Amino acid sequence: MNIWIFNHHALTPEMSGGTRHYDFAKELIKRGHKVTIVASSFHYSKYQEMREYGGKEYLLESIDGIDFVWIKTPAYFGNGIGRVKNMLSYTFKVIKIMPKLGLKKPDIVIGSSVHLFAVWAAMKLAQKYKTPFIMEVRDLWPQALIDMGISKWHPFILLLGWLERYLYKKADKIISNLPYAYDYIGQFAEREKFIWISNGVDLSNIKYTPKERSEKFTVSYTGAIGVANNLQIFLDAAKKLQGKKDIYFRILGDGAEKEKLRKFTKENNLQNVSIENSVPKSEVSNILENSDVLYFNLKDSPTFNYGISSNKLFDYMASGRVIIFSTNAKNNPIKDANAGYSIAPDDVEQLEKTILEIYSLSEEERIKIGEKIRAYAEENYSIEILTNKLENLLKEEIKKFNA
Repeated sequence: MNIWIFNHHALTPEMSGGTRHYDFAKELIKRGHKVTIVASSFHYSKYQEMREYGGKEYLLESIDGIDFVWIKTPAYFGNGIGRVKNMLSYTFKVIKIMPKLGLKKPDIVIGSSVHLFAVWAAMKLAQKYKTPFIMEVRDLWPQALIDMGISKWHPFILLLGWLERYLYKKADKIISNLPYAYDYIGQFAEREKFIWISNGVDLSNIKYTPKERSEKFTVSYTGAIGVANNLQIFLDAAKKLQGKKDIYFRILGDGAEKEKLRKFTKENNLQNVSIENSVPKSEVSNILENSDVLYFNLKDSPTFNYGISSNKLFDYMASGRVIIFSTNAKNNPIKDANAGYSIAPDDVEQLEKTILEIYSLSEEERIKIGEKIRAYAEENYSIEILTNKLENLLKEEIKKFNA
């Protein structure tokens, strides 16, 4: 198969963030397929350009056998009009540039809804090349924006709602990484069109080694630092635990809330906290390996009624560390693994109590919990298992389309 994937925010391991399509593509290439990923190299949480274009509008790059087409898009910060301009720039440049590259005709096209305009571009190119069109739903647009408080009657929301319904209708198949997405998508598409393919983890990149107790008992958070992550709770717990000199809190990542957290840390003279820059995905394993506890938090929101599929969480699980899962999402992989700790989001007292409980466990008890979590990740969220599902779907759709 020759597969084209359109994901505006696709990342490689040298960048920080989720690498869903890189991981799938790498595994598909091992199986003899050809994969092209079309992305923008302006990083969605670092808010910085990750490639040098010179005067060009695009770059071609081969990474681990994957053909990347990087599209130059304008810089922005936050979620205002600048981000919309960035989305539209990617969309229209993709439609203009891809036919000019002289690439071999795709057998199938996947458009990923980090935003709907990118999916529309994928659909237009699938129509041009007369190939099956797969819609991948990552964020439920525009419902996610409505859940954030934007009026459902806002003109932009109405436009996205129309586009969403149109794309569901045109898609040959709808993939979502959210386990309960069909509870929402079912308003617009029949069940036969839908399949759940979770995010997962490349187990070869995150080795498991038992964590021995050391001088510092380290509680770590890695990933985006945004409003939804509500890391103020993490710092409030650190403030309450200042008396425990050997309990240390690490935050590694980037995002709009980072400077606010740094200011709080400085104003409260929190000597037990470190707020650090994000690291490339390839270096995340070292951070996890040197942690005793990994913290996963999402602010309570209706958005999570359809479940979550966090790359970060599956990396955490693969590391075999004790995890504190603090969200009211409809699914809970930590509970499913029958290991780790699940607590309510945004509850400082409960977080403090849970950290102290884990702190009091013996080394053997913590290792046993971590081993169960790692085993569950191996059995359910390895990239090899998930790629089996994706590969079979793509083959079936190509066969049906060409029948």
